[in-house]
Amino acid sequence: MSVRKTKRPGPVRKRILLVDDHPMTRYGMAQLLKQEGEFEVCAEAENAHRALDLVKSLKPDLVLADLAMPGMHGLEFLKDMRAMHPEVAVLVVSMQDEALYAERVLKAGGRGYVMKHVGGKELLQAVRRVLGGNVYLSDAMAAKAVAVFSGRRVQAVDSVTGELTDREFQVFQCLGQGMTSREIGEQLRMSVKTVETHRRHAREKLKLETGPALIKFAVRWVGSQSGV
Repeated sequence: MSVRKTKRPGPVRKRILLVDDHPMTRYGMAQLLKQEGEFEVCAEAENAHRALDLVKSLKPDLVLADLAMPGMHGLEFLKDMRAMHPEVAVLVVSMQDEALYAERVLKAGGRGYVMKHVGGKELLQAVRRVLGGNVYLSDAMAAKAVAVFSGRRVQAVDSVTGELTDREFQVFQCLGQGMTSREIGEQLRMSVKTVETHRRHAREKLKLETGPALIKFAVRWVGSQSGV
């Protein structure tokens, strides 16, 4: 009498949602993840609103998200994810300088930060670490992450903009890129009146006397961050 061998099911692959408005970036990350037998790219989204819908219906294990997305900034997306889907981890993969954004990302609910210029090996390491229930940052930012999660007040890496709220910081950056209040409102999905309020608060916190002085300072600051 022959005994039929039962085929054992393979390991369950972790389901990952990719959120980035650049199709080639999503394609590259998807190919990298698919080469690893432990991951499955369950869906892709080009903006945060679509991503929130997909998270609700698909319940992925992990979301890889950019910060710069149309319709909603990545920090606001992280806050919505923390409120609506706290069980789903989010790892930010961005071109924005980690030194400027990593602390804000952690405070908003993100579980890690990887800059896009790193190699695939480091991205995979970050994915595995976050899926394992840990936080991932570069070695340079790891000590700061411990301080953030322990609840201690931490001096911002950039003492110039560290006192600004996330929204004030976003408006400040847009001013430095030469955008008008109306353009900023369209990009950040807020009224011109709200933009002007954030501009005023940023100017007061930065101890600048006039609106033009704020714009001039913002342009110089953005230029210094981009190496201009």
